Amino acid sequence: MKKLIAEFIGTCTLVLLGCGTAMLVGCDAAAGGGYILTALAFGLVIVGMAYCVGNISGCHINPAVSLGVLMTGGMKVKDFVGYVIAQCLGALAGAGLLALIFKLGGVADKTGGLGTNGLAGVNGSVPAGLIVEILLTFIFVLTILGVTSKNAGHGSFGGLIIGLTLTLVHIFGIGLTGTSVNPARSFGPAVVAAIAGNTAPLAVLWVFIVAPFIGAALAACTYKFLEKK
Repeated sequence: MKKLIAEFIGTCTLVLLGCGTAMLVGCDAAAGGGYILTALAFGLVIVGMAYCVGNISGCHINPAVSLGVLMTGGMKVKDFVGYVIAQCLGALAGAGLLALIFKLGGVADKTGGLGTNGLAGVNGSVPAGLIVEILLTFIFVLTILGVTSKNAGHGSFGGLIIGLTLTLVHIFGIGLTGTSVNPARSFGPAVVAAIAGNTAPLAVLWVFIVAPFIGAALAACTYKFLEKK
């Protein structure tokens, strides 16, 4: 139960601070500043949570990461299911808090949808969106599996490496899909936005669930092949 609570808190924090930053500063690649701040926000949350709840739950706070860990033998199926449920509930809570704060405070949401993901950056192309999210998730999860391997030898720098990698994939992906690489992070804001009347993100939500899982599965298979002696 403590592991599930840790995953709930971690994912809630990721959505609250990551998507919240995007809502405040916007993600216009031409402007640049908000784009970089949003990428840093997501990466820094991972760094903070890695050193906060990493020793409790492993700080997956991402169903795609949990799938990668499952496929490489790091957890059992029942634990995987529990983690995914806790992560999705955490994402819903984070998005709900954002909606409440911005409504009560009368603050403008510069993303127009609680930091939801979309395909505007790839001109609405589903195939392009799928490719982007599969590739970025593959890179992110492969890094995590390598850094957390028993043979890695990175010591206490693991959380920093993972956080910087998430920042990197955001820098590339924000202008294309908003960068998900995390089904829960996409699920929470999309559902809460729909409750508030903006149902557009739900139409493409499947892309940001399917693609990260495919990317994570490919990363797990690749890492197992590379690690095998």
